[in-house]
Amino acid sequence: MDQLSETPTDIYAGGFADPPADAAHGFRAVMEVLARPGEIRSLSGGCAPEGLSPAAASLLLTLCDPETGIYLAPDVDSPALRGWLAFHTGAPLVAAAEADFAVGGWEALMPLEQYKIGTAEYPDRSATLVVELPAFTSPNARLTGPGIKDSAAMALPDVAALQRNAMLYPLGVDVFFTSGAQVMGLPRSSQITAEG
Repeated sequence: MDQLSETPTDIYAGGFADPPADAAHGFRAVMEVLARPGEIRSLSGGCAPEGLSPAAASLLLTLCDPETGIYLAPDVDSPALRGWLAFHTGAPLVAAAEADFAVGGWEALMPLEQYKIGTAEYPDRSATLVVELPAFTSPNARLTGPGIKDSAAMALPDVAALQRNAMLYPLGVDVFFTSGAQVMGLPRSSQITAEG
């Protein structure tokens, strides 16, 4: 009985306090980090019941709706999180191969090849990964390309895999890295060079 009484609170709580303003703030932060790879922005307002950082929860509240399929990797998947997403976004949960958004830790989300990369006619019909990190660590890669003045430093969980993804451009997946209330973006258009 206790579990049943806790579930509605978990599911219904944690949405945006002021949905129009919070979603607008979230959308701006999300667009900025994709336009300026390697830069860190604050993103908060959402609070998922378990398994997701405030930044990841806020990103999903901002970008997901009943038309966007979400894949939850095994490390974050839970009945409470499924219910929270259903209530707050209406987004259906789907298999990795059908996902518009895939959420979880890097290892749990692998391999990259299982996600949609778009088509020549519709490169935007690809997946976006929301990769949860314990912290943003020291950079191990240098980025160049659109939105980067000279170059930008970034810590990546697997430089080689993300280099292979960048080689698919204009196809490939886009990636958000989230930790706590912070987010960074890595669009598929960024060229990546390993450092160190």
